[in-house]
Amino acid sequence: MLNLNGNKFYFFYDDDSSVKIKPDTIEHGYLAILNDEIGVAELVFSKIDSPRAKWACVLISVLNGYMKVFPTYFQIRNFFEIDLDFLLKNEKINYVEQLLGALEIFSSINQEVYKYAARVMYANKLYSAALKYMNKSKQIYYNDAELHFMLAKYYLRVNDYENALFYTNECLKLIPDYYPAHLLKQKIEESWF
Repeated sequence: MLNLNGNKFYFFYDDDSSVKIKPDTIEHGYLAILNDEIGVAELVFSKIDSPRAKWACVLISVLNGYMKVFPTYFQIRNFFEIDLDFLLKNEKINYVEQLLGALEIFSSINQEVYKYAARVMYANKLYSAALKYMNKSKQIYYNDAELHFMLAKYYLRVNDYENALFYTNECLKLIPDYYPAHLLKQKIEESWF
């Protein structure tokens, strides 16, 4: 079994100190990424037949700086956000930049990928980056109710009530019964008026 070598890695557990990782598992591959052992990670992932491992092979391709394996729509939808957040939380900034650098290619496969990136940036309090990716997403697919809701939350956070209300209304045009948007609209109106 492998352990986290006393390093403080973020593996989505409250306490990583007792985490034991079996060789040739998904976790082993991700630990290798965190240890900058991309070749080891590639070898581990290539031995595993699972949707997660197939996506991880795409990730390795991106981290190596060239796309020799392309993702599917569902791989991007299911795993992109998780891995971007994982790399960001573990301060693997070079890898984060490489993954973000693949967004244009990924957007030709899954048009929501900029929204996924925005959601990760927002959750990690990187608000200007979140807005940048929300705006890119808006250019690709304007009629995304979730995106408008995210924009409304962003603008409410910066006390731009006019834009917050505008994007809440855009969200409600697309999904009139979206309860969180109604609650947000009420909050905006109470704060603004």
